Amino acid sequence: MKAEENKKIKDRTQEDKTQENRAQKNRKQEERTQKDKILEQEARELTAKLTLEEKIGMIHGAQLFRTKGVERLGIPPLVMSDGPMGVRQDFYPASWKAVGHTDDYVSYLPCNSALAATWNRELARETGSVLGEESRGRGKDVILAPGINLKRSPLCGRNFEYFSEDPYLTKELASPFIQGIQQWDVAACVKHFAANNQETERLWVDVKVDEEALKILYLPAFYETLVHAGSYTVMGAYNKLNGEHCCYSNYLLDQVLREEWGYNGVVISDWGGVHDTEAAAKTSLDIEMSVTYDFDEYCMANPLKKKILSGKIPESAVDEKVVRILMLMMRLHMLDGRRKSGTYNTPEHQKTALEAARESVVLLKNNRKLLPLSPEDHSKILVIGENGNALHANGGGSAEIKALYEISPLMGIKKLLGGNTEVDFVPGYCRDEEEDAGKENETNWQEASLENGGGAVQANKETSEKKRKALREEAVALAKSYARVIFIGGLNHEQDCEGNDRADMKLPYEQDALIAELLAVKPDMVVVLLGGSPVEMGSWIHQAEALVWGWYGGMEGGTALAEVLFGQVNPSGKLPESFYKTHMDCSAHCIGEFAETKEVHYREGLFVGYRYLDAYKIEPEFCFGHGLSYTSFSYTEGRLRREGGKTFVSCLLTNTGEREGAEVVQLYLRPGKQADGNPTDEKKTDEKKTDERKTDEGKTNEKPSIFQELKGFEKVNLKPGESRMVCFCLDEESEGKEIALGSSSRDIRIICK
Repeated sequence: MKAEENKKIKDRTQEDKTQENRAQKNRKQEERTQKDKILEQEARELTAKLTLEEKIGMIHGAQLFRTKGVERLGIPPLVMSDGPMGVRQDFYPASWKAVGHTDDYVSYLPCNSALAATWNRELARETGSVLGEESRGRGKDVILAPGINLKRSPLCGRNFEYFSEDPYLTKELASPFIQGIQQWDVAACVKHFAANNQETERLWVDVKVDEEALKILYLPAFYETLVHAGSYTVMGAYNKLNGEHCCYSNYLLDQVLREEWGYNGVVISDWGGVHDTEAAAKTSLDIEMSVTYDFDEYCMANPLKKKILSGKIPESAVDEKVVRILMLMMRLHMLDGRRKSGTYNTPEHQKTALEAARESVVLLKNNRKLLPLSPEDHSKILVIGENGNALHANGGGSAEIKALYEISPLMGIKKLLGGNTEVDFVPGYCRDEEEDAGKENETNWQEASLENGGGAVQANKETSEKKRKALREEAVALAKSYARVIFIGGLNHEQDCEGNDRADMKLPYEQDALIAELLAVKPDMVVVLLGGSPVEMGSWIHQAEALVWGWYGGMEGGTALAEVLFGQVNPSGKLPESFYKTHMDCSAHCIGEFAETKEVHYREGLFVGYRYLDAYKIEPEFCFGHGLSYTSFSYTEGRLRREGGKTFVSCLLTNTGEREGAEVVQLYLRPGKQADGNPTDEKKTDEKKTDERKTDEGKTNEKPSIFQELKGFEKVNLKPGESRMVCFCLDEESEGKEIALGSSSRDIRIICK
C-alpha cells in the first residue's frame, strides 16, 4: 500500500510540475507582450528621426552579411552569419572570397539531424547556447539558424540541416535550441518559411500544399519557435507557396505570421529570394539580402526609394519595417550598451559538442550482441571506407564550418585504443574525380547555386571503374587477415549539400558492392554509415550483424563514434525520421511529386514519413524513433487519467539489463473507440490489428486515416535495476482515443484506452 501511495505522489508531483511549466510559459509570454509595447513606442520615436535614405539603408544588405547603420543616431548595422552547425568564416564585404583570418576558427557542432537524434531537449538548449555564445564572440547579431523544414523526402540535399519528418519532434528540440542562442543577445533566425523541402528549382518551384497539410504539418514548428520560443527573426524561403513567393507572400507573412500569430519579429529574405520591389515593400518582409554585390540596386534599395519618391509606395511601408528592426536591436541590447559579450572555442563548448555527438549515434542493428567491441580482444583492427578518414566540416553549402579541429572516426578509434592495438586503414572506395575537380575550380558557389532556377538533381557521375575495382579488391583481400574489421562509409557533402537533391537513395561510389563483398569474407564486420539522410541497404542489410548510424557528428564526432563502438558510451540515439527501403516507399515520390521543374504537388497531404508508412502498412528499413541500446528496458504499470480537459499518462520504466543507459519513452496518439481506462499490452492486440488492416486494404477507393502521431517523449537515464515513473500531460482532447507508449513508432509496449 505504501509503495502504491508513493507512486501516486510521484505521479501528482510530475503533473504539478508540468502544469507549473505551462503557467510559467504563459507568464513569460505576457511579460514579453508588455515589454514589446514599450519597445515599439521607443522604436517609433527613433524611426521618426530618420531620413528616407537612412531607413532604406536599414532594410537591405549593404554588404553580403550586413545592413547599413545610422551613425549620427548611434544605430549600428545588423551583422549576420550562416550558422546551422557553427558560425561561418568571415568573407570580404563585397566578395564571396574568404578573408583567410586565423581568428575565425570555431566549434563545429553536430548537424541538426544529429541533434534531433538525441531526443534531448536540454542538450538542444546547451548546443544552442554554444552557437549563441560563439556568435556573440565573433561579433554577430543574427545567426541564420536553425533550419526546421520537415524532411518530406529523403532526397532533399539540405536534410542534414533539418531536424525531422515530424513537426512535434522538430518544435520540441528547435525551441530550446533557439532559447539557448538568444540568451547571448544574439537573434536566432528560423528558416525557411515555409514548405522549403527541395533544392531543385528552389528559386521558382511553386509548391502546391492544401491548407490541412500546412496547418498540421508544415507550419506548427514555425508557430512554436516564433510565437512561444520567441525567435527574434525568421527567414523566408526561396520557393513559391501556392503561387506566391514565400519571401513576400501575403498569405504567409501578412495573414498567417502577423495577423493570426501576432508575430512582431523581423522577417529576412533568403539571399537572392526577392524578385519584385512592390510586392516586397507591401508585405511584411523587413530586410532583403542577396548574393550579388550591387547592393544599392536590390529591390528594396534604390528601386524602392524611387517608387516612394514617385508616390507609388507610401513611406509608411518602410517605417513599419524599420520599427521592427529597431525593436530587434533593442531586444539584443545593441542600443543601450548592456549587451552580453561572448567567446568561442572554449573547452566547455567542445564538451557540449562531444555530448551531443555521443547521444546522436544510433545503433540500428546488433545481432548476437556483436557490439560493443572489446579492445582487449583484438591486437589488430582494419578500418575500411573513405568516411573513416574523411572530414566534413568544410562542406554542405552555407552550412560549411571553419572548424578549430575535427576528429575523424579513424582518429577517434586510434585515440581510444591508445597504441596497444594496431589500427590500419584502407579507403575501399573513392569519390568521383569529376566532382572534386569541379569543386576546386569553383570560385563562387553561392552565385552559381542560384543559376537556372537555383538547384538541380545530382547527375550520376562516373569515375574510373578500374580504380574503384582495385580499391575494392585491396580492401577485401586485407579483410581476410584481420580478426576485426570496421567499415565506415555513407554519404558526404557531395550528396548532402545546398543546391543539390539526390537522384535516389543508393549509396554512392559503389559502396553496396564493397560492403557485400566484405560481409562475404567477414560476416561479423561492423558497418558504420554517416550522412544526413537514409540510404538503401537492401542488397546487404540481411547479412550485416551490426549497423551504426553516425550522421555528421561535429568536431568530436569521431571521438563519440569510437566510444560507442567500444562500449565506453551506451548508445541512446533514436531515428528522427523513417529510414525507407527505397525512396519510392516515401509518399512524396509514390503519391505526391518531388523535384519537378516548376510545380510540385504535395498530393500525399498529411501522409508524410511514419504517418504514411503506418497508415498504408509499408515496412520501413528502420522505423521512426528506432534505436537500440546495450541494455534493455521494460514498460509496465501504464496509467491514464482525464481531468480538467487534460490527459495524464504514465508508465513505469525499468532498466532490466546490466549497463547504465538512456531510453526515450515515446507517446503516440491514435484514433480509437472509447473504452475503459485500462492499459492494454500491445502484443495482445496484434492479431486483431492484422484483421483490421486487411479490411482497410480492401477499401481501394478510400484513403486510410492517420494511424498515430507523436505527441510526447521523455529521455530517461537509468542504472541497472533502477525504475522511474515517466509521466505525460496532454492538453489536447484525447477522449475516445488510444494512447500508445513505446520505444519507437513500431515498438509499442503499452496502450491506454
